[in-house]
Amino acid sequence: MSDTAAAAALVNGFNKLKAALSRRIVGQEAVIEQVFIAIAAGGHSLLEGVPGLAKTLLVKSLADAMHLSFRRIQFTPDLMPADITGTEIIQEDAETGRRKLVFMKGPIFSQIILADEINRTPPKTQAALLEAMQEKHVTVGQETFELPKPFFVLATQNPIEQEGTYPLPEAQKDRFLFLIRVDYPTREDEREIVARTTGGAQEEIEAVITAEELQAAQQLARKVPVPDHVTDFVLDLVRATRPNEADALPYVKEMLGWGAGPRASQMLVLAGKVRALLQGRTHVTTDDIEALALPALRHRLVPTFHAEAEGITVDMIIKEIIQKVKKAEAKVL
Repeated sequence: MSDTAAAAALVNGFNKLKAALSRRIVGQEAVIEQVFIAIAAGGHSLLEGVPGLAKTLLVKSLADAMHLSFRRIQFTPDLMPADITGTEIIQEDAETGRRKLVFMKGPIFSQIILADEINRTPPKTQAALLEAMQEKHVTVGQETFELPKPFFVLATQNPIEQEGTYPLPEAQKDRFLFLIRVDYPTREDEREIVARTTGGAQEEIEAVITAEELQAAQQLARKVPVPDHVTDFVLDLVRATRPNEADALPYVKEMLGWGAGPRASQMLVLAGKVRALLQGRTHVTTDDIEALALPALRHRLVPTFHAEAEGITVDMIIKEIIQKVKKAEAKVL
């Protein structure tokens, strides 16, 4: 299949996915697009919102719409790392009578993992996902086990201020390509939700995308060219979030205690390539980067106490940095 045909297949697959999900999910178009972009870029997503906004239903429905193996892990305070990765047990060989250790794979050995309410479990257990998310394999004892391909972690979490939650380690948050905010539905969408959920049985969703198609999309995305000025925009944007840079803006020094690392630049470019393809283009523009800056950066920045005391959110800081970077580049031009 040519790259042009593959790009058309990607757009067609996304449209089919949206149509399938619309049978069960009302609204949330931006959330669905961002989750798909992350998956097509080969990354993981963290969905954040208060309880009752259908975060879990969205991920489960997404899994139903794909020909992929799926496991849900409910994160609780007593969940242990072995409950995720698996454990070694002693078994007796029927022929020799000798006992040996046999590894029993945990639920992590699936293509789509729903890490439900990931911040309900302590950091020790959260960290069990680190190796899997970054290296796509799991090490137990002295053995390493490869995870199935493709492999995605779609995690949900409640706002950290809520009772009974644990903050995710910074290193783990950085492994997520996007932190996607799930907001309250509009009045009309909520009316439709009430009508659907208080009526007949839930709609069934047919699988419309295969593992092979997703892997082809990941390979295609990496071929999309990125003009030098777009790469410069990404670098300027990400580096502008670092308060310790020699040329850091006074605003950034005042509002941010920690900025985004190089992984943010990598993820922004990859995600921008997928968005460009979904928009019917074969090159990335600064509009693609700007459209994805919030979900790609918001979990990688640490606001200062001053910012929090003033009620200034990370999203507000990112938007301000984008405008300052755009003004600086316009002056250069």
